[in-house]
Amino acid sequence: MPIYETIRRSVIRFLSGPLLLLLLGVCVVFYSNYKFFYVEPQDVCADVEKAHQEGCRANIAEEQFKYGSMNAENDRGIPYPIFYVLPRVFPHCLPGNKLGGYRAFGLPWEEGRELPVGFSKRRLGFDRITQTCAICHTASYRMSVADKPIIVPTGPSHTTQSQEFLRFLRCAANDEKFSFKGMWEEIKRNFKMGLDDWAIYHALIPVVRARILEQVDGFAWMDQDDFRPGMKRPDWGPGRDDPMNLTKFFLLDADRHTDQTTGNADFPAIWNLSAREGQSMNWAGETLDPLAVIMDSALGLGAPPGPHFEKQMRDIRAYLQRVKPPKYPLAPPVDDPAVRAGRVLYQANCADCHETGGKYFGKVVPIEDIGTDRERYDTWRQEDADGANKVALEMGVRRANMVKSKGYMAGPISGLWLTAPYLHNGAVANLKELLTRPQQRRLTFYRGCDVYDPVNMGFVSDREEPSCPSNFLFDTELPGNGRLGHAYGTELTDVEKQQLIEYLKTL
Repeated sequence: MPIYETIRRSVIRFLSGPLLLLLLGVCVVFYSNYKFFYVEPQDVCADVEKAHQEGCRANIAEEQFKYGSMNAENDRGIPYPIFYVLPRVFPHCLPGNKLGGYRAFGLPWEEGRELPVGFSKRRLGFDRITQTCAICHTASYRMSVADKPIIVPTGPSHTTQSQEFLRFLRCAANDEKFSFKGMWEEIKRNFKMGLDDWAIYHALIPVVRARILEQVDGFAWMDQDDFRPGMKRPDWGPGRDDPMNLTKFFLLDADRHTDQTTGNADFPAIWNLSAREGQSMNWAGETLDPLAVIMDSALGLGAPPGPHFEKQMRDIRAYLQRVKPPKYPLAPPVDDPAVRAGRVLYQANCADCHETGGKYFGKVVPIEDIGTDRERYDTWRQEDADGANKVALEMGVRRANMVKSKGYMAGPISGLWLTAPYLHNGAVANLKELLTRPQQRRLTFYRGCDVYDPVNMGFVSDREEPSCPSNFLFDTELPGNGRLGHAYGTELTDVEKQQLIEYLKTL
């Protein structure tokens, strides 16, 4: 037998034995690691046009805030092809059966970007979608219906309907079409998929569906019909959530059947954080350290505690400390006589609470003194704070402890023009109404619009504006939505009120 034939047969015998199985096993491991777990560095400017990429990277901290990963992909990540087609496969689950995909949720969306602000795409084997802090803290506005929206990171997301987004995910995941058979054709129509993807998505889609159901089932309390006798739990509406109940029901596993509290509150502006060091970013002063609030918010978005967690949180804080609010586009000059007169009125009626060095600035004003709706305040107890501190410590997160305070925070009001509606619960539509005697403020108004109302200094609220991303009829007589309290400045004359507003435009 020729030598080469002997060698050939020996190699075949060798490869047909354990070595072949070993090689196949190694290939499977490498392929699986690449397809499911290989981490690629995230480029938050990747989808920006080349002509603008340099500008994007010059503002990388802002881009990271808007689109940067919180490292939640393993537990919370939705594969991008599945995320992309959800509104196409389940349009009946969109709020009001609207068309327009994710725009139906009032999410700020920068022209030319692949995802709305507040969503991150990162590749762990495959592209996965999670959320960032910007989902609750990005404002948008138009000075007229014809204008393009101006996006303001770190402002309040007053158009975003986060509750409707959660309801959408729950509706989709409970639909029998959330399956390979129901979704594959739409995925294949929009993405180039290989034979391996065909096999993978057979298993992946049911796993994603189960994971979404597991997460959204934890929000069932927000649609509780027996919240109080004969009453369902009040909707959040655009620009709000129920922050302390979110903590209680998720972190502390509170009993939703016995807990009859509601603490619906506006997403706050978080710019100019340097002015809030040593103060609370919570409406009711539950944490007297902005870094701790950032940490808790990130944990709520699924960010895993670990060696890089605290550094990332400190990086976010450093960015927020540098950001300044946008100037009001129609602000009068500071030497305008009305502005000068308004500044005097501001010092007499507002500065004690909202000016650095003021008597109450950075402190909690007792609930009996400020007189605003107390439901948000009553939602949180000292035992809740103790439980949250214990859980955070068990997770390995070292942060300032939460407390139970005595009222609502008096903080800086820079960029006040863009933070409407007003009060902690957003129950007063504009500055003009905030200076109106509490009993005379409107019982209902529309919120969720991004078209600015320069006459009343707020957003369009007297009608359903067809061009607006969200239109929600806000009822101030529902629990937690009270419009009363904060009567400061309401006894001024009409001329004095207008002078005060002219000054407030310049902040």
